Amino acid sequence: MKDLDELIDSLKFEKQIQLEDMPSIDLYMDQVIQLFENTFGETRRNEEEKILTKTMINNYAKGNLFFPVKKKKYTRGHLILISLIYQLKGSLSITDIKGVLSGINARAVNGGLDLGEFYSAFLALSAENEREFRAEAGIRSSGAAREAGRLQGGDEELEKTLLIASLVNMSNMYRRLAEKLADELQKESLDALENK
Repeated sequence: MKDLDELIDSLKFEKQIQLEDMPSIDLYMDQVIQLFENTFGETRRNEEEKILTKTMINNYAKGNLFFPVKKKKYTRGHLILISLIYQLKGSLSITDIKGVLSGINARAVNGGLDLGEFYSAFLALSAENEREFRAEAGIRSSGAAREAGRLQGGDEELEKTLLIASLVNMSNMYRRLAEKLADELQKESLDALENK
């Protein structure tokens, strides 16, 4: 099997929009799309895959996934929230993302949260997650090799198939836990509204 570290390197997990990459001036939609294309373009699985489109941004705005845009310009806060949506949409539904980000949006609007600090915390966790993922992927790969070796006719194809199945299984467990936490967060928000 191809070297696992090389495969992980090719995924470009380190590609993130850093705070210093976000201009201090407000951007028009085309500029927002260009920023995302420049940052995440190398992470596409294929050329047809879209990173971010006008339709996506408009749907996020219509769905109230971030606070309202003024004069068709997107602030640094909008860029942070769109970046978080980009990360979350790989595993969560738009409804779940809206629920997860609603409290963040409200706090940002009323001045109760510095989005830059929140985003920096997210980026720190992302870097930590990448390091831990590398170690965990090695463990999953070793397990797949061990189990494939126990099979009659065990070869690289069976090993790779077992590794894929194991990784998807882990991904499903993480996604389901994230969904459960999103449900709890939404329930807590509704309870808080009802108690006002």
